[in-house]
Amino acid sequence: MKRRIIAGITALLMAAALPGCGEEYGAAPVRTFRWTAMPLTLERPVLFAQEEEPEEEPEEELHEGQRKSYLTGEWMDEEVAGMRPYAVMIGNTVDALPQYGLAKADIIYEVPVEGSYTRLMAVFQDPAEAERIGSIRSCRHYFISFAREFDAIYAHYGHTVYAQPILDLAEVHNISGMDGSVESVAYYRDKSRKSPHNVFTTAEGLAAASEKKGYPTAYHAAYQGHYQFAAADAPQLPANGIPALVVSPGYLVNKPWFVYNEADGLYYRYQFKKEHIDGGEEEGNQQLKVKNILIQYCGWSNMDENGYLDIDTLSGGEGKYITNGRVMDVTWRRENEDSPARYYDPAGKEILLNPGKTWVCIVRDTYKDRFSLYNTQEELLEARSME
Repeated sequence: MKRRIIAGITALLMAAALPGCGEEYGAAPVRTFRWTAMPLTLERPVLFAQEEEPEEEPEEELHEGQRKSYLTGEWMDEEVAGMRPYAVMIGNTVDALPQYGLAKADIIYEVPVEGSYTRLMAVFQDPAEAERIGSIRSCRHYFISFAREFDAIYAHYGHTVYAQPILDLAEVHNISGMDGSVESVAYYRDKSRKSPHNVFTTAEGLAAASEKKGYPTAYHAAYQGHYQFAAADAPQLPANGIPALVVSPGYLVNKPWFVYNEADGLYYRYQFKKEHIDGGEEEGNQQLKVKNILIQYCGWSNMDENGYLDIDTLSGGEGKYITNGRVMDVTWRRENEDSPARYYDPAGKEILLNPGKTWVCIVRDTYKDRFSLYNTQEELLEARSME
């Protein structure tokens, strides 16, 4: 049975990876896949309630030497903004705590794995802002698909049998701890922690491993970004959205939730019955917080008797967009492996994210009814005490 599944996966992947006349990356020419940029034929939407549109001054005069990040929509150094991000696998069990570097990630994907646990994929535009990143954990095949949405270099230590044929593809640029040519370059072990939660990486290690593998560091020439962002001086409030002050995505084991802080407009993260803290000294053990939350419902199935999941990353579905204390229903669509997921409001307009960090919750579509909203954190805790 396993052999038939793997053969099926491999056949599909090879069909999707047929060579074309693709453009090259911004760095030295390499053998790579063709990015099929998703044409944005829809008009730029006005789907949020806001005041009069402020007049925009020429960006080059206000932000010389800068450009907006594809990940956050915020201004940053032009050279750094043009570099491919790293998508790094992070353990998310009690034994994996504390985690390091998450406070410096621009986007965090939280995705189910076997046993109803979740694992994190942290996407960094500039990993140098983190003192260290980890602990690094193994790959599941569907995480590779999410990483490709950002033209990211994918970092992991270990993988399942289902991921192997995908990782072997030339177009999947990954830094594996099982690759003897880069293991000691990219990763190191913290002797104060128990295996397998003792592997870490740094910006220097990731860069050195990428160079050794010959991966281009600049975004692919055809890459156009994942999200559409609103202007920083025109914050968005989901039109017709309902209040979302305390948000529970519905995961079964870590049971996370987010609490909206009106003072700074951010959602503060909790899991395992307490604050979700970044353990890095540089971050000051601060609680994780983000501007936007995307709930993305995906189809799924069990691949074998061990509970390994197959998450459908392509077929589209329903979801929710949460920002500035409100939530709205959305749908998501993705054309193929070489295009990012796009999110649309009920009228079919692509949504605008507020500039800032985003947490993406990939939730199995049969668990939609576990999504919950509360007015206060006390209401959430009381409801859980009665479960």
